[in-house]
Parts: sequence; structure tokens; C-alpha cells
Amino acid sequence: MVATRDLAKLYRCKNGTKSINLAVKRHINRFPERFIFQLTDDEISQLDSRFQFETLNKNNQKQGLNIKYRPYAFTEQGVAMLSSVLRTEVAEQVSIAIMDAFVEMRKYISTNLIEQKHINNMVLEHNERISLLEKIDKI
Repeated sequence: MVATRDLAKLYRCKNGTKSINLAVKRHINRFPERFIFQLTDDEISQLDSRFQFETLNKNNQKQGLNIKYRPYAFTEQGVAMLSSVLRTEVAEQVSIAIMDAFVEMRKYISTNLIEQKHINNMVLEHNERISLLEKIDKI
């Protein structure tokens, strides 16, 4: 999951998240819920307060300390679709880098799951051996 704010920074959008939100609205049929979704209030509160100051507290004014709109988050597929909507060279390069990061993340998770399964199997084998030894010891 990648937040709109982060993508706006990566893509160097002059208007920040507004550019991305407008592009998504223009091509909303390309962004089903499995590609993009709005964060819930609970999810926002779990994140740091960086969302609160993005558009509402410009020029260091005291007003606008709360978010006006709940931010969007993009899945891997949403990031890929966004690159087809944003037609800049920066967007293409950044999208490739983001997709590569998702692939590496999946490899890392997969490797760790395989290692964890191996460890779990070893623990089960040792538990069986310990149980057998305990049974022998009781005889």
C-alpha cells in the first residue's frame, strides 16, 4: 500500500496530491476498490500526523490542523495503473522503481515464509523426539 501523498512526492507533482486525485477521478473506471481505497479514520489515527498538514496548514497558519479529506492508498496494481494515467517521464521511472520494490518485497516475504516453515518442521521433529524420549524414560 502506498499513500497518495507519498506518490505525489515521488512523482514530483507540482500540485501535490491534487494532481493524482484529479487523474484518478478522470479515469475512475481504471481504479476499482482493489486498486485504490480511502483510509479509514482508525488507519489515519494509527499513522503519524503527516497527513494533517499537507494541504490545510500551508503558510504555518493555525487553522486547518485537521484533515479535510481522508487520504487514498494505492495497492500494487493501483500504482501500475496510475503510471498509465500519469504520462510523464518521472512517473514512468518512479512507477518502474515502485514495481521493482513490490517484487523484492514479495521475494523477501516468500523467502521468510519458507524459512519459517522449515524452522517449524524442525521444531515439530524435535518435539516428537523429545516425546519419544520422555516415554522411554517413563518405562
